Amino acid sequence: MTVGPAALPEYRPQPPTFGQLLRRLRDDRRISRERLAFAAGVSASYLTLLERGQRDRPTDVVVEALVRQLDTAGALSDADRRNLLDLAGLPRTCVPSAAELRAELTPDMHAGLRLFAPNPAAYYDVRLNLLACNEPYATALPGLTETANWVRWIFGADIAKAIMVDWEQEAAITVSRLRGVLGAAGNPDWSADLIADYADFPRFRELWQHSAASFSRSEIPVRLRDLATGTVTTYYSQSLGAQSVNHPGWIGFVACLPIPGDEGTRAD
Repeated sequence: MTVGPAALPEYRPQPPTFGQLLRRLRDDRRISRERLAFAAGVSASYLTLLERGQRDRPTDVVVEALVRQLDTAGALSDADRRNLLDLAGLPRTCVPSAAELRAELTPDMHAGLRLFAPNPAAYYDVRLNLLACNEPYATALPGLTETANWVRWIFGADIAKAIMVDWEQEAAITVSRLRGVLGAAGNPDWSADLIADYADFPRFRELWQHSAASFSRSEIPVRLRDLATGTVTTYYSQSLGAQSVNHPGWIGFVACLPIPGDEGTRAD
């Protein structure tokens, strides 16, 4: 009687862990546990416990040392670096500039803006800095690309009141959405400087004092006036998060979808 090979145990996927990823990245670079531990300033036994998931999450100092040594042995991809930091459960303290976030926009993301035409579309960061937009967006909101910030444009540009048919409503929505976004960011230290900057606008100060946080427009349309023709187009504005490997949660996508049958009307 021929006996076949013993059946292999069934593979059961497990949730990702910091230790599993650390072990894979170390093995990929063919670094011994002892060598990596010495270079990172920790003991080999501690590193063993980390890889086995038998120690609590490491400190930021340890994680940064491990990342630095792994990257020296073989360049870490942005995705692996982010995944390692995410699994370590470390709070993100980096505050990227608008220029750094613009650099995060990939060619595919820029192509998506162009493909969305003739509908207006744009990318913003959580501080409401304009990162990029397509031509219909820039045309519909003249002066915004020069100001490069939604709050400063809507409260500081005279043309904004002429274009935004329901300017007061849009100003209130802006303040409420900003309050919600900053709350979701955990009230970081940079938010105080941001609000102090926006507080130069008297109407912003008044609205901020009495506003409540919101996280969507609740299906409230936006009406934009074409100053050349006087016609008004009504849009639904949709906001979505955009993926960023190095700065997750910092970039959002905004698309304006015209309401069928309501294009080119005239506002009273």
